Amino acid sequence: MRARRAARGPVVEGAARAGFVARGVIYILVGLLAARVATGSDRGRQADREGALAEIGQRPMGTFVLWALAVALAGMALWRLSEAVFGAAGADGRKARKRLLSAARCVFYGFVAYTVSTYALGDRRSEGGSSDRASQDVTARLLDLPGGRWMVGAAGVVAIGVGVWIAARAALRKYHDRMRLDEMSERTRRLVDCTGVAGGIARGAVFTTAGGFALWAAVGFDPNRAKGMDDTLRSFTHTPVGPWLLMAVAAGLVLFGLFSFAMARWRKF
Repeated sequence: MRARRAARGPVVEGAARAGFVARGVIYILVGLLAARVATGSDRGRQADREGALAEIGQRPMGTFVLWALAVALAGMALWRLSEAVFGAAGADGRKARKRLLSAARCVFYGFVAYTVSTYALGDRRSEGGSSDRASQDVTARLLDLPGGRWMVGAAGVVAIGVGVWIAARAALRKYHDRMRLDEMSERTRRLVDCTGVAGGIARGAVFTTAGGFALWAAVGFDPNRAKGMDDTLRSFTHTPVGPWLLMAVAAGLVLFGLFSFAMARWRKF
C-alpha cells in the first residue's frame, strides 16, 4: 500500500511532468533541425535524437542540460513503470492492455534516458552516425535470422499501425480525456488543441513513413531500404511538393514539443 501511495504521490508526478518537458525539448530541437534540412541549411547535422543531443552538447552548459534531460526522462520511465505495476489513472487504467502499453513506454523512455546519459558522460560515438545507420544495422541482423523477413515486415506493419493510431487520436482530440481542461481559458484550450492536433498528426506521419520503409526493406530483403528518423524526414523532400512537406512536418514536430509542455502543465495523474 505504501508503494501504491508513492506511485500516486507528488514525487512520481513531478518526475512525469519533468519527463514531458524533456520530451518537448527533444522534439522541438528535432523539428528545428528538420526545418534546416528543408531550407538546405542543415550543415551536416542529423535531424534525429542524436542530432538534437549534439546540438545541446555544443552549447554552453550543454553537459548540465544533457544530464537534466537524462534524469527527467528517467523520471518519465519511472512513472510509466508505476502505471505498469499499479495501473494508470482512469476507469480502465488497470486493464492488461494499458499496463502492457505502459511497460513498453517504460522500456522506451528508459532506453532514451540511458542514451542521453551516455552522451552526457562524453560518449560521442553516436555523433558520427545516425538513427539511419542504426536502423539499417538492426534490419540487416534481423534479415539474417530464420524468418527475419517476416519479423522486419511485422515491425513495419506495427510502426504503420502506431503512426495511424497516434495521428487518429490526435485528430479526434483523445488527449482531452487526460488533461485538466477546466483549468484552461478558452484561448489556451484552442492553442493546446492546435499543438496537440497538428503535432500528433506530424508525429504519426513520421512513424507511418518509417514503418513503410521497414516493410519495403522486408519485401525487397534489403536492409538499406530501412530508414531512421533522419532519412525518414529527408524522404519528405522527395515528394511532388518538395521541401514544403518536410517544412510542414518539421513545424508539426515543434508543435508536438510545445504540446508536451502543455501536458507537463495540465496532464491528469
